[in-house]
Amino acid sequence: MSEQPTPVATAHITAPYGPLADALKIAAFGTACATGPAQHGVLIEADDTGLTLRTHDWETAVSVTVPTATVTRAGASLLPLAPLTKSLKAMMAGETKATAARTTVTLAGDLLTTDHLTVPLAALPVGDFAPATKSAPIAAHLDAQDLYRQLQRVIPAAYTDDDLPTLTGVQMTLEGRTLTLSATDRYRFAVADLPATPNPDHPATTPEHPLSALIPARVLTRISTHLKTCTGPVGIAFGTPELTLTVGDTTFTIQPREGTLPGYAAMFPTTVDTSLTLDRPTAQRALKKCAALIAASGERGSPVTLRWDETGTLTLAPRIGEPHDLARIKGMPLTFATLHGPTPTDRELHTNPAFLADALAAFDATDTLTLHLRDPKPNSSLLPPLLLTTNPHPTGGDYRHLLMPVNVS
Repeated sequence: MSEQPTPVATAHITAPYGPLADALKIAAFGTACATGPAQHGVLIEADDTGLTLRTHDWETAVSVTVPTATVTRAGASLLPLAPLTKSLKAMMAGETKATAARTTVTLAGDLLTTDHLTVPLAALPVGDFAPATKSAPIAAHLDAQDLYRQLQRVIPAAYTDDDLPTLTGVQMTLEGRTLTLSATDRYRFAVADLPATPNPDHPATTPEHPLSALIPARVLTRISTHLKTCTGPVGIAFGTPELTLTVGDTTFTIQPREGTLPGYAAMFPTTVDTSLTLDRPTAQRALKKCAALIAASGERGSPVTLRWDETGTLTLAPRIGEPHDLARIKGMPLTFATLHGPTPTDRELHTNPAFLADALAAFDATDTLTLHLRDPKPNSSLLPPLLLTTNPHPTGGDYRHLLMPVNVS
């Protein structure tokens, strides 16, 4: 039996361990769904433009340049990402964090060297790596922290099971100077807006011709961990069909889901019967107590109840125990102020405590939020959803959250 040819690895570079390790950590976002050895690898490209690391797992492609690296010989090497990362970390054992960060690492093809050790790595054939398609031109720029904050608000509302794959995505729609993010799992619908600066070299987007892509929420969750520490602009590009986010020296190219989310405009009310402000910290404390009581009772899946008594006092209580116990439960009072319409009296609304917790957490920049209510229609068993906004009115503001109440017998 003839021997198989040794894979050729030809990239020669030197780089400080700290920036190289950080780049490899980002590159790992592009291997989460990889199949096959080549796509579990990182393609190391060294040329006259510098060092670029590439990964691609068919769902996400990542490209990271390392400005602190020096190319000593142009070429390319495909190395298994996990063994490379682990070997580098092992070669820094015994060093302080500061010393390790500035330690020079040399890669000569498939040979990894530091001041103390030299080890070979099992290189893969470069030709086996399937690169991503070229990204589309940038359509607009966003602020990294704006994007991070709004993703944290919207992602929790996305569905998490693949039996309804469309609902596991976040719809990202660029229209004019606004990027809108939306997600739903059928029981809640979160919508967030953030300002966008259109690229003057890109055709303008309009209500008749917006750019939109449905991006897997799990991919955005991974990417948002990188955005958390980023400042400055994020370029967004809509391809056919890939969506690309460019953050500094890093580019994420994401394969979108097929389809689109239901249009939220028809679901969100423009007029309501009552609007009131809630003190968010008090509501969160009450909710934690109620959720803990539900857990202590063993009645998993029980809702919590917003109750206005005959005087208009509002409380939040767990719905637990036997039917004859419910009337004896007294909830924790919530601080509120009616902005519009009559203050509810003798009214109850039941909701999922986990969903309510996500909704309250989404308003992390303020101590107050606005709750909008509509009266039930006569002779209808359908309960109108609760609308929470950052705005005193049901429309406007940079975040809106629709929450379906729970029907109880």
